[in-house]
Amino acid sequence: MSYDDDQVIDDPMTVELGDTESILEKVADMVATAPNVPLSSTPRIDREYVVGLLQDALSCLPDEIRQARWMLKERQDFMAKTQREADEIVEAARVQAERMVQRTEVVRAAEAKARQVLESANADTKRMKNEMEDYLDQRLASFEIILDRLTNTIAQGRRRMQLIGTQPEAAEPAVESTDSAGATFFDVDETDLY
Repeated sequence: MSYDDDQVIDDPMTVELGDTESILEKVADMVATAPNVPLSSTPRIDREYVVGLLQDALSCLPDEIRQARWMLKERQDFMAKTQREADEIVEAARVQAERMVQRTEVVRAAEAKARQVLESANADTKRMKNEMEDYLDQRLASFEIILDRLTNTIAQGRRRMQLIGTQPEAAEPAVESTDSAGATFFDVDETDLY
């Protein structure tokens, strides 16, 4: 995305959950495609706009972290509920088995059913845990990639600025002129002001 000096960037962003990645990509793209200052290799960037975008990205992060914590809590609640249900089934089977000691076949069937339910609950819990970890790992990896790109872009910009600061500037002699009243003034190129 490139823009002119005359273009006013005034699009109020409505920040929503999950926008962090797109905001950081927008900043990285803006820095990468920013036009240079005339007669320089320094990129011309609207500092207030970039800072605003980065603040929007930072404001999204706590929501995404809160959402991830909520998902972890939901998983823990599900695991606890499943464990309670399994414990209740095992206890019910135990009570029933005590009542029907003479019917060993019924006792064996109840224990097998309880084990089956417990194994099923454990398998579901393990599957949900793996899915949650995969999701969180993917999100963190995408944040890491974007932050790495942004860090590299900023480092390149800083190196360019240091190089520009160490190069001697070629000074052009100012042209002395007089106006119709005889007053002396100097003709200065506007690009010297940047």
